[in-house]
Amino acid sequence: TGIQFMVLNSVYQLLAMRTAEHPALAKTDKLVMMADLFAYFLCGRVVSEYTLASTTQLMDMRTGQWSRAMFEGLDLPMRVMPAVVKPGTIIGSLTPRVAAEIGCERIPVVAVGTHDTASAVAAVPASPGRWAYLSSGTWSLMGVEIPQAIIDDKTFEHEFTNEGGVEGTIRLLKNIMGLWLIQECKRQWQRGGHDLSYAEIADMARKAAPFAAYIDVDDRRFLAPGDMTPRINEHLMRTGQTPITDKGQIVRVVMESLALKYRSVMERIEDVVGHRVDVLHIVGGGIQNELLCQFTANALGKKVITGPIEATAAGNILMQARAVGQIGSLEELRAIVRNSFELKEYTPQDAAAWTKHYKKHTP
Repeated sequence: TGIQFMVLNSVYQLLAMRTAEHPALAKTDKLVMMADLFAYFLCGRVVSEYTLASTTQLMDMRTGQWSRAMFEGLDLPMRVMPAVVKPGTIIGSLTPRVAAEIGCERIPVVAVGTHDTASAVAAVPASPGRWAYLSSGTWSLMGVEIPQAIIDDKTFEHEFTNEGGVEGTIRLLKNIMGLWLIQECKRQWQRGGHDLSYAEIADMARKAAPFAAYIDVDDRRFLAPGDMTPRINEHLMRTGQTPITDKGQIVRVVMESLALKYRSVMERIEDVVGHRVDVLHIVGGGIQNELLCQFTANALGKKVITGPIEATAAGNILMQARAVGQIGSLEELRAIVRNSFELKEYTPQDAAAWTKHYKKHTP
C-alpha cells in the first residue's frame, strides 16, 4: 500500500471486526470516515475523500483507489467503501434543511484535504525549491511533497508513508514523536503540585546544561499516558546513562533528542528522494516552542521557517476557495499564506557541537 505500519490504521480495526464476526460489519452499507460523515450531514452525499482514505492502509497509493488485493487478501468487504474523491471537489450543496437552519443559501460543500496534515501541508508557505515540512504538535510529521508515491525497499526500511496530498501530490513522510513527552511531564508535575506554564518550562530548559543525555523519543514505552519522568529515567538507565531529577534538564534532553530525531529522519528523506533539502518549514502549535525550533535548525544545519500555527484551518479554507475558482493554483494558495501570516526564520547555531552529539548517539 505504501503506508507506514501503525496500530491506528483503519485496516486493523476493520480486520478485527471481521475476525470477531462483529454484527455491525454484516449490516454495513457504507464505511464513512468522520470528516466524510460531516460532509454527508451537510449535503447528503456519501464519498471518501482521498487524503483521509489514503491513511487507512486500504488504498493502493500508486493508483489512488481502494486496493482490491488488500480487501481480497484479508477477506474484507470492498462493497462498503464509498467512491474516492479528490480534495478540492465540490461534492454537493447544503441540503435545504441545513441551509434553512443556519440561514444561508445552499452553498457548495467542498471535499478539502480532510486529513488534518493534508490541509496543513497545503498551507505550508513554501516558495518553489527543495523544501521539507514538519507538522509539529503533540506528534510530529516530517516529510516532502512529491508527484507520485515512492514504494520501494528504502521507504519500507525507513518506515515512511505515502499519504495523499492536495492537487495530485503525495506526502512522503514519517510519523515521529512530538511534544507528547513534555506535555505528559507537565501533567505529572501538575499532579504533584508544580503547575508550570510552558513558558516557564522552556526557560528552565534553556538554562539547563546542553547534551547531558540522549533518549530515543520514538521508544514505544513513551506512548502511553501517565507519569513520564520515571519512564525517561528508566530509558536512561537501560542505555547506560545517569537518571535526571532536575525538571529543566529533563525537558532539555527531550527537546535535544527530538531535534536529533528530526535530523535522522531528514537524512533518510534525502536518501530516498536523492537530493538535499535546503529549508524546513514547520507549521502547527509546536512552533510556539521557539527553543525547540532553534534546536531543530541547529541539529539539521538548515534554515528553518516557522508558521502558521493554524496551518490546518488555513489549508482547509483556502482549498475551499480553490474549489470555487477564487484561487488559481497551489502555488498561488501558498503565496497567500506567505502574505497573510507572520513567519519566523531560524538559522543554525553551534553546528559542530550538534553534529558531534548526533554521531555519538545515532547509529
